[in-house]
Amino acid sequence: MFATTHPLRWAFPDDPGPAGLTVRTSYFDRSPYVEVDEAGEPVYVEHHRTLGDRVRELVDAGFRLVDLVEPEWPAGHSREWGQWSPLRGALVPGTAIYVAEKS
Repeated sequence: MFATTHPLRWAFPDDPGPAGLTVRTSYFDRSPYVEVDEAGEPVYVEHHRTLGDRVRELVDAGFRLVDLVEPEWPAGHSREWGQWSPLRGALVPGTAIYVAEKS
């Protein structure tokens, strides 16, 4: 079992408010997200993969997908966290949890 940022979130800007509910990037754009330091050197890189990409990676590695869990925003949870908020969390998942076993 492992968890990743839900691939759908890559299509939306990092904004917990109403502006964060508008698709700005193609879900199929697999360009990495890169943060650089003052010298222009990468200090953080995150690679986007679609749900289909992840499933194929698991199968190609000899695993069988048992479940794909997309947790809903918890009822009563009102705190914003980064780009996530009750507004956004009520509409799209922030996390994908892949449950797999070796074939």
